[in-house]
Amino acid sequence: MSEERPRTTKKALTLLLIGVAVGIMFWGGFNTAMEATNTETFCISCHEMEANVYKELQDTIHYQNRTGVRATCPDCHVPKDWIHKIVRKVQASNELWHHFRGTIDTRQKFEAARIELARNVWTAMKQTDSRECRNCHNFDSMDYDKQDARSSTRHEDATEAGLTCIDCHKGIAHKLPKEYNPEKDIPGQSIYYR
Repeated sequence: MSEERPRTTKKALTLLLIGVAVGIMFWGGFNTAMEATNTETFCISCHEMEANVYKELQDTIHYQNRTGVRATCPDCHVPKDWIHKIVRKVQASNELWHHFRGTIDTRQKFEAARIELARNVWTAMKQTDSRECRNCHNFDSMDYDKQDARSSTRHEDATEAGLTCIDCHKGIAHKLPKEYNPEKDIPGQSIYYR
């Protein structure tokens, strides 16, 4: 009986080590895939993104500016913290489904869906208090004395009113849809600042 116990212990230890090794490989592969799909190169590998929203981004301050700081697709559309990132990646599977179905594979189809796509992003940003914007921009870090008077006043007013970035800054990185209506697309607000 004493010989049986060391064999059982060895088997259990071997099984545990194999499980740990497989777990590390799985986690490494999963994390590698997460990071590979979290790059601008991956985002614009779809014709729909490269020909439409990425092309528009190139004409904005988020792409090229005096400081040389560039916001990439994932900077604005994928949360940094792990749990929220996983949730966003699951949601993105719907975007892949539509890519393969050809839902917005032409400029005409994209423009026809633009208002719905924009409202989806605006709603998500509003629900998260513009979390991704705040990775780079934060009211607490703003030096209002270094902003022009109009921006300073509006940022201070927005802070007091509990507004979030997307309440005022729709269209900052991508064109506004033709159907955009400030009364409808900013519930309770009729302001739009670029």
